[in-house]
Amino acid sequence: MGEVALRPIKLFLCFLTVGLAAQAGEFVVLSNGFRMHADSHVADGSVVRLQTSQGVIEIQAGTVVAFEREDYTAPVAPPAAAPVPPRPVPTPTPQELVTRAALHAGLPPAIVHSIARAESGYRQEAVSPKGAIGLMQLMPKTAAELDADPHDPAQNADAGARYLRDLLQKYQNDPHQVSKAVAAYNAGPAAVDKYHGIPPYPETIQYVQRVLKQYEKEQAKQKAD
Repeated sequence: MGEVALRPIKLFLCFLTVGLAAQAGEFVVLSNGFRMHADSHVADGSVVRLQTSQGVIEIQAGTVVAFEREDYTAPVAPPAAAPVPPRPVPTPTPQELVTRAALHAGLPPAIVHSIARAESGYRQEAVSPKGAIGLMQLMPKTAAELDADPHDPAQNADAGARYLRDLLQKYQNDPHQVSKAVAAYNAGPAAVDKYHGIPPYPETIQYVQRVLKQYEKEQAKQKAD
């Protein structure tokens, strides 16, 4: 009997560390007080076969006092890392929109900035008594012809720059190209063509003077930078 009593003791010592890492199964309680971990067992007469992570082990059935089910608790998964919210894209300023629109239209930013400043002071909410909308003061008809939403700041700036480019191209062979284009932006190209130059409207005359003066300041500022 001494040999039989020693065998389960050796088996327990062998599987003590294995039992610590085992998953759900059962504990085999031996008559000498030791407990062994097994995945399952099969009784075969005087022998009990234990299924373990290391294989099948046989022990004498007379040495087994009981089988106890193991209460297995699944390991708690670490909490998922909180998703990093994307950085908000900063809204471009009206000045940035005008610069982008000018470059996109192939114009010097200084001339487009001068128009935007004179038209609305860069205010997108500005609406003239005649119905011109936004920072480049587009008339609804002009905006429609340019396929732009005048209430959208980016589209407004882009359409205004394209409109100014078209006017500059219209008078590209004229020695007064810039002043005529600026006058046409304010009074319309039909009025400029009618009077063969800046129309004799006080508003348009003051507008052209204000834009050209600002244009000179913008050019000087760019050279200084």
